[in-house]
Amino acid sequence: MGLFFNFTPNNEEFTDSKKDVLKFLKVIRVDSRYISYTSSKIYINNLRFSKFSKTKEKAFKKHYPDFEILRSSLFQKICSRSSKVLSNKLKPKNCILLPKKDNSINELLAIVLEPYTRKYGVELVYEGNTDLIAKSFYLDEEVSNIFSEIFSGQGVNLENQQKNTVYPFINIPKEWLNSFLEMEEFDTIKEKEINNDFEKISNLFMSFLSEITPQYRENTLVSKEYIKKNFKS
Repeated sequence: MGLFFNFTPNNEEFTDSKKDVLKFLKVIRVDSRYISYTSSKIYINNLRFSKFSKTKEKAFKKHYPDFEILRSSLFQKICSRSSKVLSNKLKPKNCILLPKKDNSINELLAIVLEPYTRKYGVELVYEGNTDLIAKSFYLDEEVSNIFSEIFSGQGVNLENQQKNTVYPFINIPKEWLNSFLEMEEFDTIKEKEINNDFEKISNLFMSFLSEITPQYRENTLVSKEYIKKNFKS
């Protein structure tokens, strides 16, 4: 196998274009459905399924020395949780509207969704008519909304998510997102402005729960989905 990676297959010339980079990855038998491509960095979404070994990385770096390969276990966890949402929501050839890259979490969303252009053949756009709208709404925001609705006396709104919208980060805690953003030297998620007393109470309650039961956010989301599935009139 070592000899296989010491030459450019079929004497082909590979440029720095996305098409050629992905083509080269295919030649060295890396599954690009499990990596995210950017112009300067490749993020491994799933090390096992991508088959992007250190030997293959060495071959890749020989031809593309300026590219960085990121093997972050935290990024892989983020992608794994996102995939559970996306696999149930996306359909082949969907056209997905991305939010503008006006903050770091929206940039991260684009990176996580990029391989689905190959996995599902989806198209990612920033304007025009689309099948789905992607939003970077994350777990802490959803749980905060649930508690605010409870404390307000209105009860939990089981239909607060639009049907034509996909939330890849809905089951990912803010702590994970911020840790990864900080590691990549991106701006972390800013604290949202508190608009009313119910949101303030909700935030205080979440701070209390985080000290005694770290899994409360995931459990709250699961509970909401259970109620929505089994008790919706």
